[in-house]
Amino acid sequence: MIIFPAIDLKDGRCVRLRQGDMAQATIFSDDPAAQAREFERAGFEYLHLVDLNGAFAGHSVNAPAIRAILSAIKIPLQLGGGIRDRDAIESWLAAGVTRVILGTVAVSDPALVSEAARAHPGRIAVGIDARNGKVAVKGWAEESTVSALELAKRFEGAGVAAIIFTDISRDGMMEGANVESTAALARAVSIPVIASGGVNSVQDIERLRDSNAGIAGVVIGRALYDGRINPADALMTARCQR
Repeated sequence: MIIFPAIDLKDGRCVRLRQGDMAQATIFSDDPAAQAREFERAGFEYLHLVDLNGAFAGHSVNAPAIRAILSAIKIPLQLGGGIRDRDAIESWLAAGVTRVILGTVAVSDPALVSEAARAHPGRIAVGIDARNGKVAVKGWAEESTVSALELAKRFEGAGVAAIIFTDISRDGMMEGANVESTAALARAVSIPVIASGGVNSVQDIERLRDSNAGIAGVVIGRALYDGRINPADALMTARCQR
């Protein structure tokens, strides 16, 4: 199981939100590139990056910070937030982003996601952010009528590399991961599922790892920043078998 340390960008800074609320942002670093290097030095092998302003604006806003991170590290990264057309997908892949995460457009234009996945095998992921079982879009500001499972099943066989499943109610709240919902989704689809939201201890990683659902990875944010999870412990736990 892969551990993805998260860097969420707001106004060029590295922040964490509570339940996706931009008004409840805690600043953890004014230098996202330096934070990315720190995660790389800690031994993490993949980075999770989100342009929060971009998610609301519908286009990339924190491009300078993203490019600085790309220049600062050698490990692969996946990027989401405001990427909603083919030009943006192509641009970020060409810039060195390993995998692009498509969220809002997965609901509004699933054909675009499938086309991009066919054109770029292994480099397109779908972000499914759920609130009360329904998928939220546009920076979590709007709730769709589509369920998380329904959306995931739309992309079966489309060549999507992964689904990043976030329980919005848990995100930034340090209340523990929603292992049950994540595992149920992972069992229901053949696409690899990455858990996100609420992870606050090594025990959460253990529960996800041992869920017998084949969860492919876990995104961790605030718990790494505030020291609740030690990077070495997280990596060791993810690599150990039950």
